[in-house]
Amino acid sequence: MSYAALKMIHVFSVALSYLLFFLRGIWMAQGSAMLRRRWTRITPHVVDTVLLTSAIALAVTLGQDPIHSAWLGAKVTGLLFYIGLGMMALRFGGTRRARIAYWISAQCVFLYIVLVALTKNPMVLS
Repeated sequence: MSYAALKMIHVFSVALSYLLFFLRGIWMAQGSAMLRRRWTRITPHVVDTVLLTSAIALAVTLGQDPIHSAWLGAKVTGLLFYIGLGMMALRFGGTRRARIAYWISAQCVFLYIVLVALTKNPMVLS
């Protein structure tokens, strides 16, 4: 598959993944039953699998790895924080107020990841 096709799949998956996370966060804050729907529980995992697969394929295609590419390492580290905060927001956060705080924090980390991806600079916020 070409680099352009991989990148398009990756960018589309990023947008869809974030949209689903944002929507689930709104539903969490509202206490909506939509969070318990089957598609709501399955679709994000499918999208995130495509996202991760395309990310790995892009890294292999470009010959980059997170150990030798500071910006890619920052994205991977940010992703781990984003996943942890997302889990706290949507599953393990305790109170509704704490879950909303985790959800907002996860979005800040997501923004950092996107900025690093666009600038190829892990110090984008400095």
